[in-house]
Amino acid sequence: MLTVDFSRFPLAPGDRVLDLGCGAGRHAFECYRRGAQVVALDQNGEEIREVAKWFAAMKEAGEAPAGATATAMEGDALALPFPDESFDVVIISEVMEHIPDDKGVLAEMVRVLKPGGRIAVTVPRYGPEKVCWALSDAYHEVEGGHIRIYKAEELLGRMREAGLKPYGTHHAHALHSPYWWLKCAFGVDNDQALPVRAYHKLLVWDIMKKPLATRVAEQALNPLIGKSFVAYATKPHLPRTAAR
Repeated sequence: MLTVDFSRFPLAPGDRVLDLGCGAGRHAFECYRRGAQVVALDQNGEEIREVAKWFAAMKEAGEAPAGATATAMEGDALALPFPDESFDVVIISEVMEHIPDDKGVLAEMVRVLKPGGRIAVTVPRYGPEKVCWALSDAYHEVEGGHIRIYKAEELLGRMREAGLKPYGTHHAHALHSPYWWLKCAFGVDNDQALPVRAYHKLLVWDIMKKPLATRVAEQALNPLIGKSFVAYATKPHLPRTAAR
């Protein structure tokens, strides 16, 4: 289940990509399949080990084209272990809402991104997230949980302040908003509630089968209740005089 739309976020074979806060690796895997040189970084060592296993399995199965590379590593988003201007592409998906110093994370991403490079940022959308917070304190008052809710213009403003130039936005995963509302209403740790189990089965069916009906429904509902807000931006080239 991808949150970044690669039709709006072009990726060329050989691009050096950083998936920052990669989690289970869904975007890193897609970039690898598209022929990129991928670095998947997360502070969670257990998840990184799983991502490394999947990279190895994908290579063994021939899922990545010749020239593609993939590395999984632990790291700190506020102190990235890479030189300046190391990457053509940076993706940070559903991460910034967890980090107190989100401006510091943006600064680090801009530092390692090449001039002319592209960045994709995804966060929970303001409206659906406010519903979750209203229904359940346990949803966000946990260690490592969500510490803020972004309004779209707030996030775009922070990206501009960091030196980025946004060029597009959209919403994603409308069908997932009701699932999280149900989870919050019945208890975020209560997976056995009948409405939660039934809706989860629907989501699994949708992800596996991709039926036309749910694809059309989600496209229609994304502008209204899309769970994620996605913003794309570039790092401008410095003017020649400034570069000198």
